[in-house]
Amino acid sequence: MKLAVAASLLISAQAAVAQQQLSIATGGTGGTYYPYGGGLAELIKNHIDGYDAVAEVTGASVENMGLVWRGDSDLALALADTVYQGYTGTGDFEGRELENIRAIASIYPNAVQIVTMADSGIDSLDDLAGKVVSVGAPGSGTELNARAILEANGLTYDDFDARRLNFNETADALRDGDIDVGFWSVGPPTSSILNLATTSDVRLIGLSEEEMQKALEAEPVFAPYELRADLYEGMDAAVQTLGIPNVLIASSEMDEETAYQITRTLFEQTDELIAIHPAANDTTVEFSVNSTPIPFHPGALRYYEEVGAEVQDKQRP
Repeated sequence: MKLAVAASLLISAQAAVAQQQLSIATGGTGGTYYPYGGGLAELIKNHIDGYDAVAEVTGASVENMGLVWRGDSDLALALADTVYQGYTGTGDFEGRELENIRAIASIYPNAVQIVTMADSGIDSLDDLAGKVVSVGAPGSGTELNARAILEANGLTYDDFDARRLNFNETADALRDGDIDVGFWSVGPPTSSILNLATTSDVRLIGLSEEEMQKALEAEPVFAPYELRADLYEGMDAAVQTLGIPNVLIASSEMDEETAYQITRTLFEQTDELIAIHPAANDTTVEFSVNSTPIPFHPGALRYYEEVGAEVQDKQRP
């Protein structure tokens, strides 16, 4: 009997060792990347034999690209504009093309959310001049999006006091009166704004048609997006802004079968992700093939072709 128990324990120990753990680079705990990445880790653990996964807190998009490129993370979430710039060696990645980055899927759109206190008197981008503004964590997708929108509309960091704060820090600084405006680029609703809106009177600043058009001309991955009324407490009307797809990326060196299984699990177990965060309502094959700006990993491409998705030429390795 003792030998049988010992043998059983040995087999269990060997199985545990055989489990390959995948690292998923996400973002700060106050955004959507972290809970979404945690949900994806659970899907991998529960539905892909031989694999476990863990979501890691990071500085988000730009940092995540480097983590996958260097092989320090297996999977990562990043904004489409960051992914495109990294893959093509343009923008903030000028001169250093991350040629091994591949897409698994575009999973949901971010929305640029510009938040101020209800009584601030700030109603438009023009009102930011001379104010204290959080443009997002250093090197984050939020900062890239904020800067693109501002510069397209004739504003630079020289026009205001720029602070580079993460989501939770931005919410705290708004509540404490240390800043006037904060930018978020994240899947709505996001916990840090939800929490802020329950304790303080806040207001979201919408973009005019002219402001959106200028940003769309400057940044092709932007798309018009409407933040619905009642998204946050005290938000009585819909707000017009811009959206950007979020992309799940991996290295081209990832095993094809592993990438296939991750892609299949992502789209066939989506209900479990929706239960963790409502952003996963947009995690569909159709959204992915319509929105992904770089080539898919061969394993992901195999899944899309199996389900008959219309993959674009630019999405083929």
